[in-house]
Amino acid sequence: MGDCFVKNSTGVLKKVLLCPPDHIKLYSINVISEEWIKRGIKLNIERCIKEHEELIQAYKENGVEVVLMEPDVKLTNEVFARDFGACIREGYILGNFKEKIRTGETAAYRNKMKELGIPCVAEVSKGFFEGGDFWFLDYDTLAIGVIDRTNETAIGEIKEQLNKFEYNIIPVKCEEDNLHLDMCFNIVEEKVAVVCREALPNSFIKTLEGKGVYLIDISQEDVFKHYGNLQSLGNGRVISLKSNKKVNEQLKSYGISVIDLDISEILKSGGGPHCMTFPLVRI
Repeated sequence: MGDCFVKNSTGVLKKVLLCPPDHIKLYSINVISEEWIKRGIKLNIERCIKEHEELIQAYKENGVEVVLMEPDVKLTNEVFARDFGACIREGYILGNFKEKIRTGETAAYRNKMKELGIPCVAEVSKGFFEGGDFWFLDYDTLAIGVIDRTNETAIGEIKEQLNKFEYNIIPVKCEEDNLHLDMCFNIVEEKVAVVCREALPNSFIKTLEGKGVYLIDISQEDVFKHYGNLQSLGNGRVISLKSNKKVNEQLKSYGISVIDLDISEILKSGGGPHCMTFPLVRI
């Protein structure tokens, strides 16, 4: 592994950190979970666990090493491993949760990263930052969403601490209902991205087009169905949802192999395959 951990968003994914959803619960902390709560729905834990096991199996079948957290009964959203921070080439950025029910995850994930020998190269303490808002656009350019869970204060902290590594950081402002940037924007291959034009600023769309990225469009309604929450494995492979038929067909037209999983129960909490995955090594 050396001293290079994650160098982009679409290289070959070699190792990931996940957390089983043994204690997952619905809370009114995003528009998706709020809707299910209004309907009086409770999560089927056994079904959530089965879906997560299928995600783990998909990774293993595609040569990705899976490291698992030990689920904590007090950390009911811990399954969304992406959000505690972000991994870059030099180490990882430790985020800061906005929602109180998630703040306990920070210490748990910090301890796990220490155990794995991955250094913390930046830590957000004044603002709020979650990993669902973080993307590599290219080798040196980072896009960070300013939506519901990440703010400008945090981006300032990250810029200051990563300055020595010479990354260019682009804030991407969207409406709060979109929750995280990985709900309305997703790079699936170096020059292919899934986007919700309704949700994203025109300036960001123009940045992508200027980089020669082909854009697959989804609607605002599809954002809340997690149709943009895909997980690139590199080498022309991506994890998607079986229900995401239109996007999956378009991905295949670009020569991308789609691993479509039947995930629907965990989605009710407001997160999909990308939200559940923290990349540890991507080369």
